[in-house]
Amino acid sequence: MIRNRRLRLMASCSAFILSSFASLPTAAQDAENGKEVYGPCAACHGDLGQGGKKGEYPRIAGQRPSYLEQQLRLFRDRKRINFPMFPTTEHRDFPDKDLLDVVAYVASIKLSTKVPEFKDTDDALTRLLAMEKVMIIPRAEGDVEKGKVHYHEHCQNCHAKDGMGRSDFPMLVGQYTNYLMKQMKAYRAKERPHDEDAPGGILERFSEEDLQDILAYLTSIQPKDN
Repeated sequence: MIRNRRLRLMASCSAFILSSFASLPTAAQDAENGKEVYGPCAACHGDLGQGGKKGEYPRIAGQRPSYLEQQLRLFRDRKRINFPMFPTTEHRDFPDKDLLDVVAYVASIKLSTKVPEFKDTDDALTRLLAMEKVMIIPRAEGDVEKGKVHYHEHCQNCHAKDGMGRSDFPMLVGQYTNYLMKQMKAYRAKERPHDEDAPGGILERFSEEDLQDILAYLTSIQPKDN
């Protein structure tokens, strides 16, 4: 009887393990396809996902995969309204495979934060193109210490202590501060839902000065290449 019970337990465990593996992706995402799918996105977000027009279009390179997937699905389902995203996220032209491939590709891009060393013979165009591959956000105005207090008390639980994000909460460090401010104002104006219970979320308790202080703090903790 004990032997039979053990056999049933082993069979049950085996079935559970097999069903768990069945729910996992059967293959890695296709980075080459993701790069190709990304092609039209570069017009706004830059060749390396570094964003454009000084923050009018956000940096997406290195962003958290789960957040990128979540937002792309919202754009595709027209639950997050953004007119420039309409033509690139049509259901018929943007199947799940392409969506997941482009997410994997964009999330894998690592932008340097180190100014390259130039030779005396490098011309202005060479220097400009090299600097476009460097992602350094200028220090934002504001009280860094006050921003640190606000961020640690109210923001780090979701966005992590280092601002790199968690799960489907986005990375904030290394993002254009004018873009972040625009999105925070959109949350406060109920144009974007910040959480399910309160459309404006935690941001409603802050003044614009508080928000600026948080941005000042975020720009002070940007990771740097060695």
